Amino acid sequence: MASAIPTAMERPHFIGIGGAGMSGIAKILAQRGAKVAGSDAKESGTAEALRELGATVHIGHAAEHLASDASSVVVSSAIRADNPELVRAAELSIPVVHRSDALAALMGGLRAIAVAGTHGKTTTTSMLAVALTELGIDPSYAIGGDLAGPGTNALHGQGDIFVAEADESDRSFQKYDPEVAIVLNVELDHHANYASMDEIYDSFETFVGKVVPGGTLVISADQSGAVELTSRVRDLSSLKVVTYGEDAHADVRVHRITPRGLTSEVTVLLGGKYLTFTVSVPGRHYALNAVAALAAGVALGIPAHNLASALGKYTGVKRRLQLKGEAAGVQVIDSYAHHPTEMTADLEAMRSAATDSRLLVVFQPHLFSRTQELGTEMGRALALADASVVLDIYPAREDPIPGITSALIIDAAGTAGADVTAVHDKTTVPDVIAGMARPGDLVLTMGAGDVTDLGPQILARLSN
Repeated sequence: MASAIPTAMERPHFIGIGGAGMSGIAKILAQRGAKVAGSDAKESGTAEALRELGATVHIGHAAEHLASDASSVVVSSAIRADNPELVRAAELSIPVVHRSDALAALMGGLRAIAVAGTHGKTTTTSMLAVALTELGIDPSYAIGGDLAGPGTNALHGQGDIFVAEADESDRSFQKYDPEVAIVLNVELDHHANYASMDEIYDSFETFVGKVVPGGTLVISADQSGAVELTSRVRDLSSLKVVTYGEDAHADVRVHRITPRGLTSEVTVLLGGKYLTFTVSVPGRHYALNAVAALAAGVALGIPAHNLASALGKYTGVKRRLQLKGEAAGVQVIDSYAHHPTEMTADLEAMRSAATDSRLLVVFQPHLFSRTQELGTEMGRALALADASVVLDIYPAREDPIPGITSALIIDAAGTAGADVTAVHDKTTVPDVIAGMARPGDLVLTMGAGDVTDLGPQILARLSN
């Protein structure tokens, strides 16, 4: 098994080391023995976890945080050119490495599974990591969220399999050479980087084309974008294509998905035999993610019945319909959903899991560009809730776009018949929800920004 540290990664400095993708790479390097350092905008549990692994983590960005003997500076696409540490790296002639190149280097020599798709990457990658670990395979993994069980997003394992979330947002997934690639779905998103669906398809085709000769593409037979991609790559002679889903012609066919409260029972037809297993999170989309994970593991030669049993050990990822707690008879759940398809899937999952409960949503739009393109669809999705609170847009890496605000979503929601309240001061949300909620209700905090911080605050307010 290859686990050596690439020369450029012996003393890396990460700008934004606390980010989901960056921290995972930093953790694996630290576990392999590299002298890891970096900086982040604010203190966090992730920063402390990195320090416990021996990394040096500075809070705030400053030129003096970069050591002159650093072997490289690792950045994501979110790091701007005027970052003082990046400027200092140029002055010191220290090589700058994109995080995707760093991750590709870590996967070198291992049997890689790369999980791609507009939605569901983190969950599916996590399901594989948990199942393979449960089977004693001891994989390495890098995930865009913390597993609920181990509580970490990355691990350097002793086995020869590396499971990685493959990010299409900035085309970085094109850097990987997996033995197995999973494509869950293909939709238009990341509007700052992709102008059309044709550009999206081209990008995914490049990703699939990087699968090693004799490798396997596991791809949805149900989602229209994935079906179109399958038709575009069928002629790659060195590629084995395995489709999964509810379509009658799928290679791994979903026979039945039965909701059972906050879990689902899934039956698939695989190799002429029926196989039933439990998925310990609610929702049809999560059940289908588990089937994709099953198909990928089988492609690596792992017995299907062993994988099916191990997949039942998956208990979720933080921020993916994560129960934050209960107070005054009200359950508060956190969702990372920020694209209309994800929002609809999670809201429908909550509806199917709790048919007798009211569903209240606190939604924070993520990115001005996404809101500009998909705000109307976001508003329509909120019509699935009994009532919603909509916050101002979380900008993340973007500058404001004139005329683009949460009002776009709120207007669309109102047109769709939704009960929506605009809240511009996030600190007032716990009081607003306390005034709305009653025993038996479900409250869902939803979005990819800092809306997740409101869950504990809402619980505390309800307790009082």
